[in-house]
Amino acid sequence: MAGSPTEQPATAHQGSLGLVRGTALYIAAVLGTGILVLPGLTASVAGPGSILAVAAVFLLSIPLAGTFAALAARYPDPGGVASYVRRALGNTPARITGYWFYFGVCVGAPVVGVLGAEYIVAVLGVDRSAVGIVGLAILVPPFIANLFGLRVSGTVQLGLTVLLLAVVIGVVAVSFPAADPANFEPFLPHGLAGVGTAISLFLWAFAGWEAGTHIAGEFTNPRRVIPWATGIAVVVVGVAYLLLQIVTVAVLGADAGEGPVPLITLVSAVAPGIGPIAVAIVAGVVVLGVINVYIGAFGKLGASLGRDGDLPRWLAKGVEDGAVPRRALAVTAVLTAIYYVVMAAVGFNLTAFILVHTSCTAAIYAFGMVAAVRILDRWSIGWWMAVVASVLTAGMLVLAGPNLLIPAALAGAALVVALGKRARARRQAASPVAPVAPAAPLVETGTPLVQAGAPLVQPGVPVSEPVELPAPAPRPATELEPT
Repeated sequence: MAGSPTEQPATAHQGSLGLVRGTALYIAAVLGTGILVLPGLTASVAGPGSILAVAAVFLLSIPLAGTFAALAARYPDPGGVASYVRRALGNTPARITGYWFYFGVCVGAPVVGVLGAEYIVAVLGVDRSAVGIVGLAILVPPFIANLFGLRVSGTVQLGLTVLLLAVVIGVVAVSFPAADPANFEPFLPHGLAGVGTAISLFLWAFAGWEAGTHIAGEFTNPRRVIPWATGIAVVVVGVAYLLLQIVTVAVLGADAGEGPVPLITLVSAVAPGIGPIAVAIVAGVVVLGVINVYIGAFGKLGASLGRDGDLPRWLAKGVEDGAVPRRALAVTAVLTAIYYVVMAAVGFNLTAFILVHTSCTAAIYAFGMVAAVRILDRWSIGWWMAVVASVLTAGMLVLAGPNLLIPAALAGAALVVALGKRARARRQAASPVAPVAPAAPLVETGTPLVQAGAPLVQPGVPVSEPVELPAPAPRPATELEPT
């Protein structure tokens, strides 16, 4: 591969994730809390045309997911996108990318926990003051599971993903008989502009493919398993969102965007008895699955940033494939706790925190796609996907707009770290060499070699005869050392 380092063979990795558990992790990373809010929200802005928006974003997500799969399969490294940027653009852009993910995207973990708590509290009819406690209870299990490594958390994720898909299929199956064809008319009540708005909303629903790049080394065979896991996950996620959107429009029609949680309205219309319970299960499964995946990614990323000197090297322990980055996970827990306290202080108003998450994600995608174009084999399928995805991420940056001030601030912090490291290196290079202390004399000054009055030869001690050494043989001219 021109211009890129030699690829690491897949056999060098000692991961434990096979196709089934790896696919479960990818599905959970993408099929997240969007299923709880987006079907109704997009239906309210585009009507039945929101189905076209889901189909369009499903197709557009293929090159993005394919690019990340190609990168993760060829360069399995816990640094994820930051490691690809390092290969293509250098250390400083890689540090910026790592900070965006570790300090910016990390805010999404407590956001998801609070979202899950909001749904559970609303469904169970508990006072909203319980959101803080329920959200904290949701965040704890994923941290515990990841402390035992991805062999444990991957198995947990498999169970959560199976349950999630079962609930989605159940909601669709139960709701479909109540579909009314009249709800599909008019198909474009808000015109193509409404479809465009729905597309912009669903772009965030299909984000999350970058999370798998940080745990690529945990796969048993990254070159073979990751592309298959990504492909299966793309199809499953796309079909799940498409079916939910069709059912939401068909059953609720113009009322799809009404109410605090559209999915509650959907299931209550056809199953008022078990509907709220099903929604509570969906919320719990979704948030646990998403947080579980991202906590593992944050742990590996933090350890890789320590390994590369972008964060204190103390964090690097556990960065190896198959190892558990417990120190980085502890720091991630501290960051999550800080964000959670700030959220509680503002009454769990999540808008600003969601914007931090999404704007940093858009910036990471932009850098990642530029890196992919530079380091993937030119004219290969992965390279073409990266070219197409680069255009898509440019549109995502436009949608982010002024919210890019957050990643800009984190980029500034990374530049300050870079300047500090360069200044320290210059000071070390300019500092004079410390003088070497003189060696101690073999004999202390003033100490006589022979005590006064002592004879040079002790009586009765024979004097050794001199030994005549043979003269050394002359060396041939060819063996003489060069001058």
